[in-house]
Amino acid sequence: MDIDKADRAGADQPSGVSAPGADGGDEETAPSGRAAAASPIEFRLDGASGVPTYLQLVQQVEHALRLGYLKPGDQLPKVRDVVASLAINPNTVLKAYKDLETKGLAAGRPGQGTFVRATLSQIALPELTELRRSLSRWLTAADGAGLDDDGIVALFTSALRDFRGARGVVPPGQQGYERHSGSRSRGGAADGTEGVA
Repeated sequence: MDIDKADRAGADQPSGVSAPGADGGDEETAPSGRAAAASPIEFRLDGASGVPTYLQLVQQVEHALRLGYLKPGDQLPKVRDVVASLAINPNTVLKAYKDLETKGLAAGRPGQGTFVRATLSQIALPELTELRRSLSRWLTAADGAGLDDDGIVALFTSALRDFRGARGVVPPGQQGYERHSGSRSRGGAADGTEGVA
């Protein structure tokens, strides 16, 4: 699930979620005739992912927050706009927004919409841009080596786990796994095989 930045279009823009106005229109017009405030992101769904629709929306907002595409005060897409663009039930969008509110990341304003309340951004945008370029070069090399998307994800996940293991950091959801001389096994029994994602 990727997020496109509405205000920061360019070569470094991630694919996936379209920027509002990407179809040529710069802004929407509210029924009152005034320009409606557009959200910095629009959602996209991946029906083949196996991830529930509401959770895909939550994850896309969290990714946008981590990458600095959304900041406190930004408005999330209005429920009716998400329903119209994705052809999903309004309760699904409301469930996603409620989850974001429970996490303290968003807050609803009656009659106005849902707004970002907190951020998850860890580093500044210039550093993210350089990391993205570096990752793009790595992805190009992985693709050139013949890896498909699943192979790329498996390799990256394995490398991330090895990296965290070398630093003594146990990834969330992996507390029952222990690392023993290059192998991972449930409950700590070394089996002599290399652990993978």
